[in-house]
Amino acid sequence: MATFHFPTLVFLFLSFSSLAFAKRCHPNDKKALLKIKKDLNNAYDFVSWDPKTDCCEWNSVECDEKTNRITGIDISNSDLKLPMPASIGDVTFLESLSFHQTNLTGQIPIAITKLTKLTFLDLRWNLLSGPVPSFLSQLKNLNYIGLSFNNFTGSIPPSLSSLPKLGGLLLDRNKLTGSIPESFADFSEKDFYLYLSHNQLNGTIPRRLGYANFTWFDVSRNRLEGDISFLFGKNKSINTADFSRNKLQFDMSKMEFPESLRNLNLNHNKIYGSLPEGLTKVELISLNVSYNRLCGRIPVGGGLQELDYTAYFHNRCLCGAPLPDCK
Repeated sequence: MATFHFPTLVFLFLSFSSLAFAKRCHPNDKKALLKIKKDLNNAYDFVSWDPKTDCCEWNSVECDEKTNRITGIDISNSDLKLPMPASIGDVTFLESLSFHQTNLTGQIPIAITKLTKLTFLDLRWNLLSGPVPSFLSQLKNLNYIGLSFNNFTGSIPPSLSSLPKLGGLLLDRNKLTGSIPESFADFSEKDFYLYLSHNQLNGTIPRRLGYANFTWFDVSRNRLEGDISFLFGKNKSINTADFSRNKLQFDMSKMEFPESLRNLNLNHNKIYGSLPEGLTKVELISLNVSYNRLCGRIPVGGGLQELDYTAYFHNRCLCGAPLPDCK
């Protein structure tokens, strides 16, 4: 049986203790994070980013337990009022990056393309400007892009549709112009969320998008024209669709709806015809067709009579409950 002398035991104890309390932070990540802190003027949000401590223990960062690499940065509810630093691209193992409601200014730096492992990008509620960069399409692992509530201008880059894993694209509440790219029919994720509302988009929605299958489609408060009925059908899986406050003009009478539809908003357009009987076959939570040019009796059933009259008013000649009876 082996025996250990006291000095040997002390040495082993100290060795194991030093391993147990060793700093996990990778030096490259620590260097990059401290550069980000400096580029953002050592803002209060980074007070815990102390060079004397382990960066895996810092606030607002996530450190992988196996690789000890920084995989997440999440800064929110701040008032930075500075551009996003290019040094963000040096945290090369990042999978999730969020500067949410931090008043970042300027344009998204091209250095972000170095983050090839990035899956989640949330830059909502900032002061970012310039075009939505087409170089985001280089980040092939992205499954979510959130750029809502900023000052982005110009057209939507068609190349975003080449992202093979993208399931959510939020570009609403910006100052985007031009049309919706035809290539958006190529998004391949089964449950796709597309938010383009509160912009200045114009033209017609490309008919090719009728071959895609969106779960959430919100293009409200733009300047879109023409027909959107081809986006619907019994074989679709759309749950929520908001086309309100545009210039859409088409006959609604023969539209077909999927069983998955729960919310449909078409108010403030130029839609004509009658409400299709198919609306009684879906379990709608909300429906609004007010301020259009619809006529005829509101179909009976499916909860259509349980909606408030404001869901139907200000049409040419819609009638029947909850509106006044047809004459």
